[in-house]
Amino acid sequence: MTGAVDPDGPTEELDGVFTEAVRRTGASIGALYLLTPDEQLLRLDAVCGVPASLAAPWARIPVSAAAPVADAVREERVVWLGSQEQMARSYPRTAMVLPYPLAMVAAPVTGVRRWGALLLMWPAGRPPHMTRREQSHVMARCRQLARVLEEGAERGQAPPSGAEPRVLPGGTGRPPVAPALAAADFVERLPGGSCSLDLEGRVTYVSSGACALLGTDAGRLLGTRPWQSLRWLDDPAYEDRYRATVVTREPASFTARRPPDQWLEFHLFPDGSGISVRIIPAGAPGLPSPAPRRSGPAAAPAGAGRLYQLLHLAAGLTEVVGVQDVIDLIADQVMPAFDAQGLVLSTAEAGRLRITGHRGYPPHTVERLDGLPLDTAFTPAGQVLRSGVPAFFSDPEEMRRVYPEAVPVSGKRAWAFLPLITYGRPVGCCVLSYDGPHEFPAEERAILTSLAGLIAQALDRARLYDTKHDLAHGLQQTLLPRSLPAVPGLRVAARYLPATRGMDIGGDFYDLIRLGDDAAAAFIGDVQGHNVAAAALMGQVRTGVHAHATVGSTPDRILSGTNRLLVDLGPDLFTSCFCAHFDLARGRATLASAGHPPPLLRLAAGAARPVDVPPGPLLGIDAGAEFPVTEIPLAPGALFVFYTDGLIERPGVDLDEAMAALADRLAGAGDEDLERLTDTLLEQAGSSVERIDDIALLLLQATTR
Repeated sequence: MTGAVDPDGPTEELDGVFTEAVRRTGASIGALYLLTPDEQLLRLDAVCGVPASLAAPWARIPVSAAAPVADAVREERVVWLGSQEQMARSYPRTAMVLPYPLAMVAAPVTGVRRWGALLLMWPAGRPPHMTRREQSHVMARCRQLARVLEEGAERGQAPPSGAEPRVLPGGTGRPPVAPALAAADFVERLPGGSCSLDLEGRVTYVSSGACALLGTDAGRLLGTRPWQSLRWLDDPAYEDRYRATVVTREPASFTARRPPDQWLEFHLFPDGSGISVRIIPAGAPGLPSPAPRRSGPAAAPAGAGRLYQLLHLAAGLTEVVGVQDVIDLIADQVMPAFDAQGLVLSTAEAGRLRITGHRGYPPHTVERLDGLPLDTAFTPAGQVLRSGVPAFFSDPEEMRRVYPEAVPVSGKRAWAFLPLITYGRPVGCCVLSYDGPHEFPAEERAILTSLAGLIAQALDRARLYDTKHDLAHGLQQTLLPRSLPAVPGLRVAARYLPATRGMDIGGDFYDLIRLGDDAAAAFIGDVQGHNVAAAALMGQVRTGVHAHATVGSTPDRILSGTNRLLVDLGPDLFTSCFCAHFDLARGRATLASAGHPPPLLRLAAGAARPVDVPPGPLLGIDAGAEFPVTEIPLAPGALFVFYTDGLIERPGVDLDEAMAALADRLAGAGDEDLERLTDTLLEQAGSSVERIDDIALLLLQATTR
């Protein structure tokens, strides 16, 4: 690649291929997502067929999210959802913010490298299955998009990286029309019209008859959204009818009461350029029956789009685990949803606000704001935490009147200070900030206030999780051996890998005990669970085994003594354990198992197999349990591989088949260094990807004394 990078990239050519893909597939809506440079997020680059405001909940999607476009990129496959029911089963969060009958496909945009994903949607009238030919056509368009991006990269052009997605004309082939020509579109769509809306919901044409029925003049309606200019239409249910027609391209209708007592029917007819609306007195003949009338007071005025956005964010906050997850969700989803450019998330610790996450601020600003007292008067954070009421500042002058020192330190031009309070106590403070002045309408303030409560609960749970995790992880690390003893006649290697999901800790353990110059005892085990209790019990089991082994007990007696200890303790957790005694002078190995997977044995000739050891019961169940002993020769070069089930367990894979596959890998690994062999076994077992269980691995090889 030569020359300077063009920041605009191959935008025009990319837009042409994208809109052609939407048109050729017959989709009513299209969206193009591109990966961010770190490949952790999918950013909405361009949208076609809907306004950007409707796509706001999906402007930035983590690649790890349970969403169609994320799965398409992560798993490099086509994701087809033929109905709303299928979407609800497979992607409930997506279905919650898209509660409309439609079909969609998400396909990876991949060439030499991964670039992103193409999302296409159709009204529900299309067949619920995608043919092989249709799928091939979609993938061909994805390859074409990838080729445009790669050719741009070869010319030194970076992919498009605008802050907002580009909104491209829909697949009708007609450009957006000016208000003076909107009436022509209206006449084309309806036999007799009343008004016309663009895809953003703004009135572009209104007839005199409509003005009479609505009780207002055209000047107050043109360019506005009906639910904003007519107070009696300020109801999420009515706005949702508009959203439904835009997304599904299906007609919709509803009945609303114009004060004091006139009921009107609204019939909406959409296409790719806008919506024609016919307004008639309730009961007039000639049109389908509308939705049932609503009685009683109107719902609290909040846009349907914002409500769906809040639901989407609330669902995301229920899935976060640690504090970093909360920070990432706010940065990746909350900030784009409210067009914020800055974030400071602070937690209340020992009477001070400690910044745990931030975006859009230089280090010196973060350093100045970190550690402010909870009752600080330097910024509004102290006041909002005392009162529990958010504070909104639309411009620097408004902030400067009350907090004159905060403005120059922050460097921003508008702020929303959200108190994070749960069960009556402060958890922290979330600050969203803007590079320019920003009005906070009542609807946005209400949504942010509700969101603050959800963030507070999520942050409180996440802090508790992190505390428990750190405690358990520290406990486990102190109980595992820091190093293994050198034993003449044995080569040794060991490895422990925690799970990548859940508590990230567990009860896997191992150890090697030197018993003089001619013997050693090795054991490995797994305590049920992944929490503090499992880690603590692991320490007790390891201590019990160690105590019995050092006095020269045989493997069966070691397991019996440890078993009685656990039964007496009554921990309600079960433990598997494998114990081996190596008599290096006699060249014999004595083995016993308490419900643990058998080790693998590779002889000098290269063949590998699981050792046939009759298993006894798990430890901690029956105080009188017996553990059969197996004795085998210990020839020079013999290699034992002890492991926990995290190395071989996979969903849908038989354990015997998994052990056989591990034995084949061991046999084919060659006579390499034990540390490298350990890495090989872990890599080939897929341990470098997401792990749902811990892995402990202990390798012992007899050598010539």
